Amino acid sequence: MIVFRILKFFGKVILYFLVSSIAIVVVYKFVPPPITPIMIIRQFEGWFEGKNIGIRKKWVPYEKISKNVFRAVVSAEDARFMFHKGFDWEAIKAARRYNELRKGQKLRGASTISMQTAKNAFLWHGRNYVRKALEAYFTVLIEYIWGKKRIIEVYVNIIEFGEGIYGVQAAAEVFFHKNASELTQRESALLAAVLPNPRRWSPIAPTPYIEKRVAFIQGRMNSVVIPK
Repeated sequence: MIVFRILKFFGKVILYFLVSSIAIVVVYKFVPPPITPIMIIRQFEGWFEGKNIGIRKKWVPYEKISKNVFRAVVSAEDARFMFHKGFDWEAIKAARRYNELRKGQKLRGASTISMQTAKNAFLWHGRNYVRKALEAYFTVLIEYIWGKKRIIEVYVNIIEFGEGIYGVQAAAEVFFHKNASELTQRESALLAAVLPNPRRWSPIAPTPYIEKRVAFIQGRMNSVVIPK
């Protein structure tokens, strides 16, 4: 009897999670996410450090963002974005082989733009198996409910570009004093180049390493495919 009650309880929890998660994904297909977990986490981190970081963000629709931005982030983060269903299995296999050969060194990831969007929109950062499983679940949901255009639109509007700076419009205003629609190829590549660690690197003070990334990104930008 007790076992049955426990199973019934967990069944209800799972059902509630499934229904609520699908509902929020459907809502975000049409409505900009008002805030994300990482924005909240950064606020708490700032408070503990005695800093008032604030949140600077401004949503702009896909059509009002320079295509250079989309080409740059696809070039930098996920060149096969338009050709997979959320998981780039070729990149995952390559990363696994790379990491097996270089044990003890910095690990290489294979996170796609879809996976990063799922993480940034709905979850927290971390490497534990629970978060990874939830990331995979939300990745499948957004791939089938949102589609590629909405995924990359949300991605560039909520991604962290610096301390308290979220989304490409806020980044364009802070770093280049212009709108996201006006960003050049190099400016877009600079923004994309710092995405792996935007609180360490700056697009307006690029290190030699970032300049190498910018050159690599710009070399790819004219050949990658983005949503129309």
